Amino acid sequence: MTEAKIGIIGGSGLYKMDALKDIKEVHIETPFGSPSDALILGTLDEVKVAFLARHGRNHTLLPTELPFRANIYAMKKLGVEYIISASAVGSLKEEVKPLDMVVPDQFIDRTRNRISTFFGEGIVAHITFGEPICKNLAQVVADAIASLNLPDVNLHRGGIYVCMEGPAFSTKAESNLYRSWDATIIGMTNLQEAKLAREAEIAYATMALVTDYDCWHPDHDNVTVEMVVANLHSNAVNAQKVIQEAVRQLSTNPPKSEAHSALKYAILTRLDSVPAITKQKLAVILQKYI
Repeated sequence: MTEAKIGIIGGSGLYKMDALKDIKEVHIETPFGSPSDALILGTLDEVKVAFLARHGRNHTLLPTELPFRANIYAMKKLGVEYIISASAVGSLKEEVKPLDMVVPDQFIDRTRNRISTFFGEGIVAHITFGEPICKNLAQVVADAIASLNLPDVNLHRGGIYVCMEGPAFSTKAESNLYRSWDATIIGMTNLQEAKLAREAEIAYATMALVTDYDCWHPDHDNVTVEMVVANLHSNAVNAQKVIQEAVRQLSTNPPKSEAHSALKYAILTRLDSVPAITKQKLAVILQKYI
């Protein structure tokens, strides 16, 4: 099944793409259960894309409850080769202000008990993950942000995304610890997506949308729910503009990505030794190698 080469995963505040045309909902069952919601297929400026609301269109799923494997598998099944992830984050640095956009290039994993691999059950694979974000796709996203000159938005190219468990936010001690690690932003979702996308040989990049400062900041306690919601709305409007421009650039000049051959030397198990049921389960992921 090939429907779209570009996938978009929308985070908190971004539950739909207003500019999408010719839309249809696709319900995809995977060996790992159902995705977070129906995938929305449509066109952005006549370019086919697949959109998924990460937490469901009504925001009903906690970060811990997200069906990460089903989400990425469904994208792969639709023929997606590039995923642009939009995510709400908190800032760990003074210079990274609310409404700014960060295109991170590194992750620190602070999650617990989340499955972030398709492999096991008779097949072993170890992807390289030293550079967890596709550099070429990240450049496209960052260039799209820069080209739009969005008001009140500063672009930060590169940075470290701390992926925490949630759903509670950090303690002040944790927040200061992450700052001592030179981390840039903090969120709850993108690390698992990046790992699974790499295993699925999909290029992946994050557009991190800053809603507020994390609790280390002396003004954090003055932040109201209304302020955060207003920032989420502004970020969602800006994100849609960026995605539309990034999709336009991707459609005219799709970049090469090392992710597209990530499994070439990663699978350690002889494929003729893999149980048939596991091969069938992972057929969409392994189709190039079986």
